[in-house]
Amino acid sequence: MSESNEVLTEPKLERRTRRRFSAAEKQRLLAEADALPHGEQGAWLRRNGLYAAQLSQWRKTLAAQGTEGLAPKRGGRQPSDPRDREIERLRRENARLERRAQVAEDLVALQKKLSALFEQVHSEPAR
Repeated sequence: MSESNEVLTEPKLERRTRRRFSAAEKQRLLAEADALPHGEQGAWLRRNGLYAAQLSQWRKTLAAQGTEGLAPKRGGRQPSDPRDREIERLRRENARLERRAQVAEDLVALQKKLSALFEQVHSEPAR
């Protein structure tokens, strides 16, 4: 009896990844769908694992942007522009320096009041 701790996975249970279609594939699928007789599109969509909403979205994109619009987009968060990061850093630094300047101005005003108070105390005749 051979003891093995190896787990065999079933291909059906593996995590599926989202399919990506090239612009040429999208155009070919749109042409096939348009050539179908009335009533057969549902079965064709199921065979190809597509949704009617995908086809309508591809048609809208093709009409608005042409073939370039059908090309697959890079997913995920778009990389930020280094200039935008620099602008944000400078804004934070500006806000920090403005807070420091306000504190310094408040301290100067407090010193003036304190100096005036001492002047007043020392200038009054002693009783």
